[in-house]
Amino acid sequence: MNRSPIFSPGVLLFDWDDTLVDGWAAITAALNAVFAAHAMPAWTVSQTRERVRGSLRDTFPGMFGAGWTGARDLFYATLEEQHLDHLRPMPGAIDALTAAGAWPCGVVSNKAGRYLRAEVVHLGWAGHFRAVVGAGDAAADKPDPAPIRLALEPIGAGPDRTVWYLGDTALDMRTARAAGCTAVLIGDAEHDGGVAHADPDLHFADARALALHLRQQAT
Repeated sequence: MNRSPIFSPGVLLFDWDDTLVDGWAAITAALNAVFAAHAMPAWTVSQTRERVRGSLRDTFPGMFGAGWTGARDLFYATLEEQHLDHLRPMPGAIDALTAAGAWPCGVVSNKAGRYLRAEVVHLGWAGHFRAVVGAGDAAADKPDPAPIRLALEPIGAGPDRTVWYLGDTALDMRTARAAGCTAVLIGDAEHDGGVAHADPDLHFADARALALHLRQQAT
């Protein structure tokens, strides 16, 4: 749970899916296209939210064995057709990003960088972020700290406790700690074992609560 001391933020790095946006319908459809091709049972959106944590390059070899590259290609072909159509901001996300404008911000996600950056542009949010790092952009993906370090380079900062990494899962919290940053949970993590399982340094009930806190910090 919360640890002390909690450092005031100097940089804010956000996870993407289920932290700032809801794009799970498109991810589920792309996964189910791959599952159908491999005679595997389909997942619901809720199951996808509960089960998807690691990046594709880290998880597909274990799921599909030697045929994982073909599964990857089918997944991305399906995702490309529809991911922008299903994309929606999470409740309070726009308010949180507006309040976060007092600090340099970035995104660090396990969504492939190409699709992540397309979604940022589609929502008109590119101006909020100095760095947008997705899966495949760094030498390794979350929970390895490499993506956080890469995102901090254009910001001109190093990883320390004044860098807040904000996400919705235990994996996000592990990623923050691996980089030496402050692990900030947004939401109740019900899809990932709850708040106690995530074990954040700092917890906000939702993006609106984060926005209120950031406005207080900025004054």
